[in-house]
Amino acid sequence: MLKILLTISVIAAVYFFLIKKPQVAKKKRERAEAQKRKPELDEDIMVECEECGTFVSSKETIIVSGKYYCSKECAKVK
Repeated sequence: MLKILLTISVIAAVYFFLIKKPQVAKKKRERAEAQKRKPELDEDIMVECEECGTFVSSKETIIVSGKYYCSKECAKVK
């Protein structure tokens, strides 16, 4: 009985350390790489100012009446 239990334990340890653990580590690395790449995939849309024609990041624009402006001066707001 002890031989069978010891054999099963050895087989389980070999399976875990040689097969399962490398697979888990590989998946962990892939997830980490995917998270590093994710910010690179976030693209910023450039829009043209209605007044002067300058292209500006959509995150930095001023929107007035549905039109994009690069600055308060171009948008004619205070």
